[in-house]
Amino acid sequence: MYSVLDSVGTDGILITFDQKLAELLNNWEPNGWPVGNLILVLIALVLSVVLCGLVGIERELRGRSAGLRTHLLVGVGSCLIMIISIYGFPAMFGEKRDVARLAAQIITGVGFLGAGAIIHHNSGIKGLTTAGTIWVAMAIGIACGSLNFILAVAATLIIMFVLVTIRKFEVRINHKKPYIVISAPMSDSLLEKIILVSKEYECSVQGLASEVIEDEKGRRVEVSFQAVFTCAKPNISEYVAKLEKETNAINVQLFGHKA
Repeated sequence: MYSVLDSVGTDGILITFDQKLAELLNNWEPNGWPVGNLILVLIALVLSVVLCGLVGIERELRGRSAGLRTHLLVGVGSCLIMIISIYGFPAMFGEKRDVARLAAQIITGVGFLGAGAIIHHNSGIKGLTTAGTIWVAMAIGIACGSLNFILAVAATLIIMFVLVTIRKFEVRINHKKPYIVISAPMSDSLLEKIILVSKEYECSVQGLASEVIEDEKGRRVEVSFQAVFTCAKPNISEYVAKLEKETNAINVQLFGHKA
């Protein structure tokens, strides 16, 4: 039976397929020129473009703030830094240099970038998934730059499965608990109207928050809450239309529900 120990060399280092490929190309030097190294670097860069591009396209199709270009830049940048960490320093620095040191700095830096994609609005938070995809694009880039090609491909397939397939299950689970944001003119009875309409449609209002907004469009109030339906088949579209009518809403936004 195959064991993990079968892939461990005499020096105790775990040998992978990617490392075998890297070793083969690194030793390929026709006429004394390290052509194999160049091929490895190009494979890493192109693969990071393809894999991070897939994640970026999914975000772009969803209309998120961080789309294709952002994920490509993060992925290719991370890959490039790892390549520099491995190949970019001359041998004069000795064999004890830590090639993982730059990777640690990438993780810290991209963490701040991902945090910028998270938006806190009243009682709701948006952008967590996009922040996560920015972070995993960095991880894919590091995997490509460190010549772990199979790991990068496998991780990307899992990530795309989570973003595309599991999202459908998530929508089914949360379709009875949409998050609603209503922008309406100032009115003393606004909250009362929301509660009355909600009771009519067997819905409870949770996490309600309000904010007064004053800009070039005038003064208005923005109310956000999560509507939790108790009936078996809620007519959410009709509920939102009734809310819009009764509150004289300027705009009604619905999150977490697929019509």
